[in-house]
Amino acid sequence: MTGHGSDSSNTTEEALKLIRRSLKSNSMDRVEGAHFDGSYPHVFITFGASGDLAKKKIYPTLWWLFRDNLLPTGTIFYGYARSKLTTAELRAKCDPYMQVKSGEQARYEEFWRLNYYFAGGYDSRRDFELLNQEIKKFENVPHANRLFYLALPPSVFDSVTELIKATCMGEKGWNRVIIEKPFGKDADSSKKLSDHLGKLFSEEQLYRIDHYLGKEMVQNLMTIRFGNKIFSPTWNRENIAAVMITFKEPFGTGGRGGYFDEFGIIRDVMQNHLLQILSLVAMEKPASCHPDDIRNEKVKVLKSIDNIKLEDTVLGQYVADPNGEGEAKMGYRDDPTVPAGSTTPTYALAVLRINNERWDGVPFILRCGKALNERKAEVRIQYHDVPGDIFEGKPKRNELVIRVQPGEALYVKMMTKSPGITFDMEETELDLTYGCRYKEVKLPDAYERLILDVFCGSQMHFVRSDELEEAWRIFTPLLHEIESKQVPPIPYVYGSRGPKEANEKCTENNFKYYGSYKWKPKQP
Repeated sequence: MTGHGSDSSNTTEEALKLIRRSLKSNSMDRVEGAHFDGSYPHVFITFGASGDLAKKKIYPTLWWLFRDNLLPTGTIFYGYARSKLTTAELRAKCDPYMQVKSGEQARYEEFWRLNYYFAGGYDSRRDFELLNQEIKKFENVPHANRLFYLALPPSVFDSVTELIKATCMGEKGWNRVIIEKPFGKDADSSKKLSDHLGKLFSEEQLYRIDHYLGKEMVQNLMTIRFGNKIFSPTWNRENIAAVMITFKEPFGTGGRGGYFDEFGIIRDVMQNHLLQILSLVAMEKPASCHPDDIRNEKVKVLKSIDNIKLEDTVLGQYVADPNGEGEAKMGYRDDPTVPAGSTTPTYALAVLRINNERWDGVPFILRCGKALNERKAEVRIQYHDVPGDIFEGKPKRNELVIRVQPGEALYVKMMTKSPGITFDMEETELDLTYGCRYKEVKLPDAYERLILDVFCGSQMHFVRSDELEEAWRIFTPLLHEIESKQVPPIPYVYGSRGPKEANEKCTENNFKYYGSYKWKPKQP
């Protein structure tokens, strides 16, 4: 599959053929190479088309999929927003993010000829009715399907979904609704949202998008776990001492602190991205690869996790680095968009425990933060110390590391004899670095995978309502306690590893950090 560039490798071409066959089998009205003479069986409607998410992610993703012939033939695109724009003006907003390469300009022009824009209110039934009339002009075919992408703020969500249901649902085929997080702010607001959606759409029509579920190494977790005999016998409390799931960013809020302050790092990253990864790491083997079989097992894991206690967490907030440059000179509270005296954490570490036979006693440590020392997202499976050590305490724990970003990789950290005449040992790795092993393959962006999944009708990598309910159950009491008590976060310096108390919490929970080894990705 291609991500942001054309690729002529056999591997990529075979992948494209498989996806095209899948699309053909899932789209009754798809005709390869046909000209539809103004009739189109697929319409992709983006609500919030003038916003940041649309111009930076949705439109570039649609362009990449169109460029690589991955979308069904006969797909057109409608943008809807309050801004009074022409299609040309919308294009100008998107152009800087589209990554059009040499030789692709003609194809790019073809893409924009299939794009339309409609300005209207988010609470105007008349505007939605007019949008529906516009779309119908293109649907002179027996089967016509509609995809609605809601790239919208929560404040207009209710009215937009009600108006879609009342005025814009297609009558000739399927309708699918893609929903961006936040899916509420706590258990009550999430339930209210789920109940609202449940009255309008079936669960089969809803695609709650968590873009982390579209990342290569997150999707690879299923294969690593259930496609390799070597890992299965050790994937349990008898062998694993602790599991750490990490998300680190080397930058702060960048002037968007006002928005971030409404949610904080727990809602922004931990309750969704990291918990989804945890459920894939910890779940039992599903009966099949059917989306509901997989999601059933994920829900079982979440149901086995108790509500998080405040004493099992470390909360931090970054402050300026006195020796830093640029953004590092400004702490979180120095951002003029952040409320004075805000106690919103920009760093959080939480220890979760899974009360089932496989994982009883194994701490799952979720760690995420902004303005840290590096950009990294990874899963680190740390094994117990070697029993009956004969090397005078020199061996360090083995680790299986699944590196999500940057530089997708899978490596096993292990002990080996140091080269040379002396008998000593050192840490090294068995390394699968994607940029080296698969250097001819351009990995697709997460949004490419997920939007393609919606066209194919696969909900495997989307969040089901009962998953959402359990995720909020685990975190809501903690969030309410933090906010009601105005729990003061621990200050940490911009560009550091975070609060030292986080390292202490990891040590308390049987995770050993040696600081003697740093993985270096292979160069392609």
